[in-house]
Amino acid sequence: MSRVVIVSAVFPPEPLVTAMLSRDIAERLSVTHQVTVLCPEPTRPQGYHFSKKKDKLPYEVVHLPSFTSPGSKIIGRLRESISFGKYCAKYILEHKSDIDVIYVNTWPLFAQKEVVKAAKKYHIPSVLHVQDIYPESIAKKLPIVLNKMTTKIFLPMDQSILLKATLILGISNSMIDYLSSTRRVHRSKFELIRNWQDDNAFVNYIPKEKESEDFIFMYVGSIAPSAGVENVIKAYNKLLQRKTKLIIAGNGPDKAKCVQLANDLNNESIEFLEVSPDEVPELQSKADVLILPLKKGIAQTATPSKLTAYLLSAKPVIACVEDNTDVADIIKEGECGIIVPPEEIDLLKDAMEEICKLPKEKILQMGLNSREYALKELSKEVNLTKLTGLIEKLIPN
Repeated sequence: MSRVVIVSAVFPPEPLVTAMLSRDIAERLSVTHQVTVLCPEPTRPQGYHFSKKKDKLPYEVVHLPSFTSPGSKIIGRLRESISFGKYCAKYILEHKSDIDVIYVNTWPLFAQKEVVKAAKKYHIPSVLHVQDIYPESIAKKLPIVLNKMTTKIFLPMDQSILLKATLILGISNSMIDYLSSTRRVHRSKFELIRNWQDDNAFVNYIPKEKESEDFIFMYVGSIAPSAGVENVIKAYNKLLQRKTKLIIAGNGPDKAKCVQLANDLNNESIEFLEVSPDEVPELQSKADVLILPLKKGIAQTATPSKLTAYLLSAKPVIACVEDNTDVADIIKEGECGIIVPPEEIDLLKDAMEEICKLPKEKILQMGLNSREYALKELSKEVNLTKLTGLIEKLIPN
């Protein structure tokens, strides 16, 4: 039986989308292959409480004793990536004769580097799943001098990583085009795989009758700096419409700051919740509109996985992203929401007011469009089948 190793930066019980992706891949491949998952001890998201219960699984999970950094500190995250990469490389060295293919969905850039380098050295095919573009995504947060320096130092490293990988998976066409051109890696080496959610959890959920008469705006996901949730709060606070509510569900490094902002504004119609993955379909069903805010530049190189969950909930989406991005293209093609330039608080407020005034039938139709597009283009079955098929093609005969 062929042996597949899955290197995953996060893994259940961590309730993150990339953790669920790796779990789904492990489950599907374990039907016909021996599967081993390499991951750190669970720490994400910060502040989340993990059950110590261990389920019997059809695959092996190896928790490596690498350093972890759940807080979003640059030095801590750097140490985490280096440490996990070294432990993975050590495991690959010790088991190189037994491994047929490696799927890699791990921290950039150092963990990626160590894993694909080890795979290349021992002639093991590797499938690298790129979730975000580094160093650009981190460089954008730095002062311009450090931005240029960081890019100059680390872009060649990322190019080397992509060249060493046997196959590269990107989560959007814009990401793939950008990586191919800036890293000078041929387009044929990439494949498009959309991140997925548990489709059935959303599609099979039967919404209960709405309890509140309020028009509910909702954000569900990590409250991180890249999201700019504080801009949503500021825009919502300017709304003139009555009988509205803003629900922000999730955890993250910016949550305390957002709670403080809502308190300072003294807006009692803003509510903060915590939500577990199995509660997301029910929670999102209570929304009238789901909001996807991103800071400037983020959507140009990344497509948030929460977008799929939003669309599967059959709700219109207000997305704060640039035109000519993957998120904008999906919403336009699906006719399922409104696009607002990022960090434009007044324009976001205008979009909220606009959608509040739409006929109920129009809002419902936009929601149906959302689900139809998600099931056709973003579903678990379509993308999981394609991904596992690509991995199996690399297994030596």
